[in-house]
Amino acid sequence: MKKYTFTEKFDTRSGFGAGLLELGRTNPNVVGLCADLIGSLKMGDFQKEFPERFFQMGISEANMMGVAAGLTIGGKIPFTGTFANFSTGRVYDQIRQSIAYSGKNVKICASHAGLTLGEDGATHQILEDLGLMKMLPGMAVINTCDFNQTKAATIAIAKYEGPVYLRFGRPVVPNWTPKDQVFEVGKAVLLNEGKDVTIVATGHLVWEAIKAGEILEQKGIDAEIINIHSIKPFDEKAVLASVNKTRCVVSAEEHQMNGGLGDSVAQLLARTNPAPLEMVAVNDSFGESGTPEQLMIKYGLSAQNIVDAALKAIARKSK
Repeated sequence: MKKYTFTEKFDTRSGFGAGLLELGRTNPNVVGLCADLIGSLKMGDFQKEFPERFFQMGISEANMMGVAAGLTIGGKIPFTGTFANFSTGRVYDQIRQSIAYSGKNVKICASHAGLTLGEDGATHQILEDLGLMKMLPGMAVINTCDFNQTKAATIAIAKYEGPVYLRFGRPVVPNWTPKDQVFEVGKAVLLNEGKDVTIVATGHLVWEAIKAGEILEQKGIDAEIINIHSIKPFDEKAVLASVNKTRCVVSAEEHQMNGGLGDSVAQLLARTNPAPLEMVAVNDSFGESGTPEQLMIKYGLSAQNIVDAALKAIARKSK
């Protein structure tokens, strides 16, 4: 098992803020829009340095999406910022009609996604956003795992032509991916080669997958671990190559079981190469108020849950 370590923890939303600021200094067409959550989205540095390219929209998320779509007509690259729940569920009609259907080059950037929003509770802990967004034709969907990857993704999507949904979070998490990484939309990252089981993970669950791989190694099980930061475009080639070798797979995500990463894996296997699949995800449930750590354990999103799923998938393979 390849060893991954970290010396610091950061919130992924700060990676977005750092990436947006760097974009502002290198690309004059990048503009920022925020729905009254500048501090939460870490957009303050961009606003301070480029006030003429920043628009405080107030608590009017639907209007923000329409304005962003309009800005693209003049060649601007708008980055919208608000909580994931308000970035998707509250404004789905505007995104569908004005951005996705119209093919507008808008970057929808969403913080405070999933259960790890924590104490704000179920009304703000959206667990359906990846499914909502990946179903929209032409919409790229990115879910990053740490500060460095979020910063790299923010910079990369400015060059990606077309609408993008970029999902990140509130809590501090290990920052362990390379600082100088090249982020490729639609390209999975192989973290560990293995022969016994494939683990595909996204977002905050990538680090849990690494910890699970270490536990499995102690049991004599060799896990192949893949970081799927791009839910769409989905790197089918990378997943198939791995599953053809291991013959079973576990998906891990901070999202509903329906509609997320596991759903994409299941569709791929059903079409091409049926194999045992176990999903680590929230099972048809809303969240609740609690610390991120408490919620991840209660709703079955820990490293141990990934280990248990891997053992079950391996057992199914051998029947």
